[in-house]
Amino acid sequence: MLGRLSFTFVTEIPEHLLKRSQSRRGEAGGDAVSPAAAATPATTQSAAPAVAASKAAAVPAGPPPAKPDIPVVAAYKARKKIPVWAMVTLSILPLWAFLYVIALRPVPVKATGPLGAGTKLYTGCAACHGDAGQGGIGYAFTNGSVIATFPHIEDQLRWVALGSDAYRNAGVDIAGDPNREGGAHIAGALGVMPNQAPTLTDAQILAVVCHERYALGGGDEASAEFALWCATDAPVYLALEAGTASFDNVHEQFAADGVLEIGRVPLAGTTAG
Repeated sequence: MLGRLSFTFVTEIPEHLLKRSQSRRGEAGGDAVSPAAAATPATTQSAAPAVAASKAAAVPAGPPPAKPDIPVVAAYKARKKIPVWAMVTLSILPLWAFLYVIALRPVPVKATGPLGAGTKLYTGCAACHGDAGQGGIGYAFTNGSVIATFPHIEDQLRWVALGSDAYRNAGVDIAGDPNREGGAHIAGALGVMPNQAPTLTDAQILAVVCHERYALGGGDEASAEFALWCATDAPVYLALEAGTASFDNVHEQFAADGVLEIGRVPLAGTTAG
């Protein structure tokens, strides 16, 4: 057993011998050997592989590589994004369009004078004659019908003030034009026309009649009648509103303008012309 064992002996070389050897090698042109190198014992196996293996084992493994995006996701990422300012602009477009449409709408002209007052007072008449004067229980006003029935505004004012019962009791069957095209309207033929004199003033009755003749009936606002009775500065309306005239005497105060008598009793209607 002892014969099979081998031993490696390392002999330490004295420093003065190493220096002498280095000096001789320098003179002979050989490589100089440092004392530390000479003193380092020789080994039969290098330790570098072991150190490298230890370092390799100590380094943790990195994360696995990311999977490539599918084509749809890749296309979405590559697509140009809408800038923030553009998104803000697009978000306010509906509001801008709404305001633009509103700005294009014509501003309705608010009626004043007798037409303005008549619009509000007519709500009490709409149940029988319709919201737009199209008729119902009572006669229609539209398409000039009311003006054909009452070619003179004085006859209509009297009819509205006194009502159908007063005419029938007085034996007056036709309050308007007896020669009306299409036939005269008979008092009370479509039911009772309530008298308005107890609840409305003369000026208010004129305002309602102006609304019926011109706003609903399509009367000519360029006519002499409109200027005298229904315009904002109509002299008859202003006199009735101020109380300086009434249905009793308005024909006297405006005789020069051809105003007919209205009065407080039923009278037969007058013909056109």
